[in-house]
Formats: sequence, C-alpha cells, structure tokens
Amino acid sequence: MGLTRQDWPAGVAERLAAGCAIPAHPLALTAGRALDPRHQKALSRYYLDAGSGGLAVGVHTTQFAIRERGLYETVLRIAAEAAAERADTPILVGGAIGRTEQAVAEARLARSLGYHAVLLSLAAWKGASEDEIIAHCQTVAAEMPLFGFYLQPAVGGVPLPLSFWRRFAAIENVVAIKMAPFNRYATLDVLRGVLEANAQDRIALYTGNDDHIVADLLTPFTLVHRGRPTTLRIVGGLLGHWSVWNRAAVELQKRCAAVTGAIPADLLALDAAVTEMNAAVFDVAHDFHGVIAGCHEVLRRQGLLEGTWCLDEGESLSPGQADLLTAVAERYPHLTDDDFIRDNLHRWLS
Repeated sequence: MGLTRQDWPAGVAERLAAGCAIPAHPLALTAGRALDPRHQKALSRYYLDAGSGGLAVGVHTTQFAIRERGLYETVLRIAAEAAAERADTPILVGGAIGRTEQAVAEARLARSLGYHAVLLSLAAWKGASEDEIIAHCQTVAAEMPLFGFYLQPAVGGVPLPLSFWRRFAAIENVVAIKMAPFNRYATLDVLRGVLEANAQDRIALYTGNDDHIVADLLTPFTLVHRGRPTTLRIVGGLLGHWSVWNRAAVELQKRCAAVTGAIPADLLALDAAVTEMNAAVFDVAHDFHGVIAGCHEVLRRQGLLEGTWCLDEGESLSPGQADLLTAVAERYPHLTDDDFIRDNLHRWLS
C-alpha cells in the first residue's frame, strides 16, 4: 500500500501548504572524497535550527553520483536522524531519479526511512513521449506523494509543455511542484497547468527559480481560466541557493509570506540582491560549472564543511568564483548568517 498525505504525521501537510523554506541538502565529504557523517548531520541540524520547514536530500545539490557510490540510503538516513531529534516534524523530501524501476525503488526506500514525499526528476526521460512520462509519474505516485520538479534544461532538465503540467497536476498524489526552469514562460506553464487541472487547493507551489526567488514569492499570479480570474501564490522554496545563508533565507521567506496588500519597495528590491548572490554561488559566468562547489565554498568558510570536494573530481570552483563569493557577501551582509553559525556550530558538530 502506497503512502498518501493522509498518512503523514500531524502538521506536515499544513506546513507544506502554508509554505516554508526547504534547502536542497549538500553532501559532506572528506579530502579522500568519502562521506563525512559528522558534518553531514551538522548541516541538517543547521538547516532545521535555522527554521527551515524541511530538508530535500538525494537531489542535485546532494550530487546524483551518491547512487553509484552506494551512499543514497546512508545520506537519506542521516538527515532523517537529524529530523527525529526535533519535537516538530520537518518535511522530508527524498530525490528520486531515473526510469521507472529505479525511481520506484528510491521512493520505497525513502518511504521506509520516514520521508514524506519524493522530488521526482524527469531528466532520464529525454526523448520520451508525454504519455510515457505521465505513466511513469503515475506509477511512482502510487508509492508515495510526489513533489513535481521542472528542472532547467541547462543542467539536464526536459522541456515540459502546458499539456504535461495539466495532466501531472491531475494525479491525486501530487502534493507540491518545484518550478525551476529559470524561465518565466515555462514557470507560467506550470501555474496554468495546475489551475486548469483545478488542483490549486491541493498542490503547494514552490519556487526553484534560484535566479528569481523574491519575485516568485511576492507575485500574485492572477490567471484567467474559463472567464474567471484566479490568483495562485508560490508559497515557499525548495532551493539549492538556500543550502547557504539559510537563516537569512528562512527570514526572507517569512517576510514575503507575511505581505498583504502593497509590496514594500525595499522587500521587492531584494530580488536583485539575492539574484546577484546566486550568480556567484551558482557560477553563472561559467554556465553553472561550479554550482555545487560554490555552495560548498560558502559552507566551508563557515566551518560547516571541511572542503569543497565533490564526488566528481572535475567539479570544482571556477576561476574567479571565490572572489565573487567574497564580494557578494560583503555587499549584502544582511543576507548572510555567519554569526548564527558561529554561535551554534559546536553544538551541531557534537
């Protein structure tokens, strides 16, 4: 029997629907590129103490290669153990990739570890028909709730039209969608698909557009369907960018969620500052080559990681990226959280 939102512990569905910050969890490695369990758990504790509503593990930021290295279950388990230390119940989202057999196996494993949903990557379905992809999604949804995922094509995503999102949103066990095409037209396709499936009250909308975080969280998306306007809101974010400076990210998400009426100009202005910071972290100047290493470098400077090592030795900081990270942190200190980490690091590492 598969898992549904009705099976979740009290408070999880409400937290997801209300919106929160969910960081995409990095991977802590030693200099020998072996898993560093102590720093891995410290990262989870950091995010949860910072106020994140959940953790997304086994996703792109965690490095897909954890599967071929036999680390997938271990990494998901460490995050679940950190979540179990808390009195509340953080939302646990496990990444599921590959064709149907692999994705189903990963969903079942995540479910066995207490995860509440899987973030379903469709990157392995390039060239497949819409019918084939929908059938795949329905099969995985029979195992546990789905967090849909529109991944930008620049890092391996598949372009998905409005017709796909309308059909995907109609799957009953879809509980949320992360929109990360880094494309306003494609983002609107997802929103319209949810509206036309009449699923706006069932599916929580989360931004994954790291290049447009604040604007996504503040925009009232008023779309007309069958002559009637309906306003959809993006209530939270599941973001690789939020794996760094997470305390500030949590505060930003809450500020955006609290806005009623006119949007304060100073809050809207943060969209440009956050995007500029993201450009340094994600290494936009080099077509995202240093995206994971950039996250690691911020965490290394704060003591949460011991190095920027990735499983793939070819993944590293790009020339000049470290200087860019220094520059944006100096420009926007109110969007960093070094003091919070300095005060608590010893406890998270204990």
